[in-house]
Amino acid sequence: MINPDRLWDRLMRLSDIGKQESGGITRLSFTPEERAAKDLVRGFMLEAGLAVREDEVGNLIGRKEGGNPEAPVVLVGSHIDSVFNGGNFDGPLGVLAGVEILHAMNEQGIATEHPIEVIAFTDEEGTRFSYGMIGSRGIAGLLEGSELEHCDKDGISIAEAMRQNGLDPDAIGKAARPKGSVKAYVELHIEQGKVLESRNLSVGVVSGVAGPLWVKFILEGEAGHAGATPMTLRRDPLAAAAEIMLAIEQEAGKTGTAVGTVGQLQAYPGGVNIIPGKVEFSLDLRDVDQAVLDRVEAKIVRVAKQICEKRGIQLAIELLQRIPPVICSEEIQQAAKDACESLCFEPFTIPSGAGHDCMQLTGLCPVGMIFARSQKGISHNPAEYTTKEDCADGANVLYRTVLSLAGKA
Repeated sequence: MINPDRLWDRLMRLSDIGKQESGGITRLSFTPEERAAKDLVRGFMLEAGLAVREDEVGNLIGRKEGGNPEAPVVLVGSHIDSVFNGGNFDGPLGVLAGVEILHAMNEQGIATEHPIEVIAFTDEEGTRFSYGMIGSRGIAGLLEGSELEHCDKDGISIAEAMRQNGLDPDAIGKAARPKGSVKAYVELHIEQGKVLESRNLSVGVVSGVAGPLWVKFILEGEAGHAGATPMTLRRDPLAAAAEIMLAIEQEAGKTGTAVGTVGQLQAYPGGVNIIPGKVEFSLDLRDVDQAVLDRVEAKIVRVAKQICEKRGIQLAIELLQRIPPVICSEEIQQAAKDACESLCFEPFTIPSGAGHDCMQLTGLCPVGMIFARSQKGISHNPAEYTTKEDCADGANVLYRTVLSLAGKA
């Protein structure tokens, strides 16, 4: 159905933009690299026979008209921005597979009742401004002007970066899609994990997307001389933090589904011969089941308070982000499972631990995802890789899923 050589060639051509000496990709939002990537993908969309435009938040959109132009659109896509020194499949596969399925439909003369649009969302990763999913928030009507004041390391705000790229920050509301205008959103993405590989499967149907809870723990004790302060007289916040981190690992591990990660840790003042007086660390806690997520969070907080009280440590917990888990549409899951079976693939369901643009779109339309196998589960890394064959398998499942949702005319 799709042309695997054309899809692979486009993936490789896109990988040249923002390539680092390490072989990784750095394409941050509203940079010359992202602009060059958008221009290349725009060319691919035009080659596919699509009508192309960019909306008020910079989303790149290619449209294949339907038999009923007024019918709600089926959206398919992902993003083409990256993390620092990342891979070329996280995001680009979903965008270029979307272009490819519409190119193939046009070549084969296949018409659909509903219009279909492929979209490259602006800044899914959030790497430059520490605030992501700008494009999907925009079309969902969830992007507020105040949120455009997030700045990068050079003090440039999202709003200013938009102006530098010919966009009007005051017009972001115009990107919002009206209720009822979108029938469904479907995204093909690499798994970014090892489950499909462990089961020797090239494709999986996503059942839901885990909700990320980000919090900062701030522990204050008493700084002191490392040599002159007896162990029994210390109020060491780093020792307390270590106990809490172990509790995080244990409580998340008990569930079999939740994951808890401490990715940032700072001890102050930071001298080798000084007992820290203050420690800050982050927690990223995720699960696809909100009840499980709430239960684990409550237990971690309770244990953290007990540990700090025992050690004479002051504890503050700051909420950084709380995004509810997303359950994928049963209709889209079934369409994807049917597509798998028609291609002789096992219709295997799998949750997503990573966040995706679909999480912003649940108030706008039903959402669903398809995973393609990741080699060794590596992602956000120059070694990120999905084979040409697995990219094609995922794209063919996407093709049949979208065709089912859009209705063959």
